[in-house]
Amino acid sequence: MTTTLSIELLRTFHAVVRTGKFSAAAKLLHKSPAAVSIHIQRLEVVAGGQLLQRDNQSVMLTALGKKLLRSTAELLRSHDQILADLHGANLTGRIILGMPDEYAAQVIREILPPFSAAWPNVVMELKMGPSNELEEWIDRGKLDAAVVVQPKEKTSPNAQLLMSTAPVWVGPLNNTVALETPLPLAVYAAPCIYRKAITASLKASGRRSRIVLESHSSKAVQACVEAGLAVSLMDRGKVSGHMVILENMPTIPDHNIVFIRSAQSYGDEAVDLLSKALHQSFRL
Repeated sequence: MTTTLSIELLRTFHAVVRTGKFSAAAKLLHKSPAAVSIHIQRLEVVAGGQLLQRDNQSVMLTALGKKLLRSTAELLRSHDQILADLHGANLTGRIILGMPDEYAAQVIREILPPFSAAWPNVVMELKMGPSNELEEWIDRGKLDAAVVVQPKEKTSPNAQLLMSTAPVWVGPLNNTVALETPLPLAVYAAPCIYRKAITASLKASGRRSRIVLESHSSKAVQACVEAGLAVSLMDRGKVSGHMVILENMPTIPDHNIVFIRSAQSYGDEAVDLLSKALHQSFRL
């Protein structure tokens, strides 16, 4: 009997890897955790071995899992592109999408071009801003949808999980700036979720700090850290080769990166498709 790779099983596998947990993937896919486990087991039978190492906290890819992930990412994109090509020309609309500056490059370079190619009559308009501000714009109907960061324990019930993230303290290579008192900081301009997390953690630990840089630009924050002027907080996946992750720093809780939408956007097919594209391809 010919062995085939099921698109549904592969989508479940990618969701588990992206979210880091079976329960989070189940919520993302609107399935039960048991159904997600069964999908992974069926895929492991097809793949011929274990794909994931699982414990109570997270999942890790095995060597076979890493190979399958690399090999099937383009397959899923091609599958969705073919379906879009069959139906895309008939869809029209306009989407105003908001997102924080630090996630814009990946979304603009990797997600929006194929989306726009598949749905050429859907007009995209992008607005950058901090997560708190974007949520206010959603509530006021100034945005149709947004990618935002929320503390894990305070994630909105209607938010659609894109991935979980563990923010880390970062500093420059070969520099003792993290040992200085008061601690020099490079922070995003208020309001900012990670700036709030920095303030709360430093206050709880009793450590004094001073702001060296305050900016809306992720590039400016990154440059300040890499230049050895300050430390900062960022997603682990955004740490550059000119930075180090700092240990023995105040604890920062996990956060979720989520897709939210305005009340009037529910039932809008274009926003539904954008949500699906972000779920499939968003990464750090």
